Amino acid sequence: MPKRVAAFGEVMMRLQVPGYETLAQGDTLKYSFSGTGVNVVSALSRYGHAGALVTRLPGNPLGDAAAAYLRKLGIDTALVVRGGKYVGMYFLENGFGVRPSRVTYSNRMDSSFNTAPEGTYDFAEIAASIDVVHFCGITLAMNDGVRAHMLALAEAVKRQGGKVVFDCNYRPSLWGEGGYAQAKPHYEAMLRLADIVMMNEQDAMLTLGMTSARRKREEQLMELIPAVAKSYGISAVAGTHRQIHGDNTHSLRGFLYKGDRFVFSDRLTFSVYDRIGAGDAYASGIIHGELESFAPERTIRFAAAAGMLAHTVPGDTPMATEAEILRAMEQSATGDVER
Repeated sequence: MPKRVAAFGEVMMRLQVPGYETLAQGDTLKYSFSGTGVNVVSALSRYGHAGALVTRLPGNPLGDAAAAYLRKLGIDTALVVRGGKYVGMYFLENGFGVRPSRVTYSNRMDSSFNTAPEGTYDFAEIAASIDVVHFCGITLAMNDGVRAHMLALAEAVKRQGGKVVFDCNYRPSLWGEGGYAQAKPHYEAMLRLADIVMMNEQDAMLTLGMTSARRKREEQLMELIPAVAKSYGISAVAGTHRQIHGDNTHSLRGFLYKGDRFVFSDRLTFSVYDRIGAGDAYASGIIHGELESFAPERTIRFAAAAGMLAHTVPGDTPMATEAEILRAMEQSATGDVER
């Protein structure tokens, strides 16, 4: 049965240099609007759920443009509050070969979302109108005011019997020097409230300070993730292992830990058109599988296929429908023209 899903997060303006040019080379930029929460609830709305965004946009033409973009993505804007003056921006340069893609943030801390004062959102009313709420570590990195909003909304949803999803999504550039130690108590607070978590063994070791004598990533994963789930009372933990090859292809293998056991997807190898937002597509697949009570094996295959397809389209936001993902899972797509 479709669920009412909301995400709490910032709407950002993405400014992309065409093709593979650098900012120093380019003289035009293409803009769109995105954000982890935007990507996740947009994908879930494509799967048939009711997706809404809890955020704050400026009450000016830029905020109007962002709200219109959200509606175009199928996102309910009824929970969007207006106020403040700015939208955070980031500039994207596409990598090629040995040169990685690069994201440069601008004006982020002054955005309407990140300057929202206490009392901006009616958390009790929001919690009563949804079944699930999604948060991410990128939002957690912003400031104490945003972190207070996150905790208040998560607690309100739990009181209503709803589910909390937390994607660890640690970004070193946002936390700064000594960031892991600074982030740890905030991550722990969110993990204690979470039902579904996106993380891997690197998050457990670096952000939570856990240790392992194992050398291989998969062995570390199978040792640490069950300990995290038990310690924080998390019902499902999911994530990916990615390999980047030199021919513009990536390999992705997803995992899901649930009911005291791991399930893994096949290792999928594919060409990459645009990597940004693919992790959100994977997370949306996990959330959809959990909300629809898929068997874990089906959930992980669905999420991995969703992540793979997200690499094939420009822009942050996943565009695949449930039917397209199911077709990719069945490997029936031949690459020929659909008629």
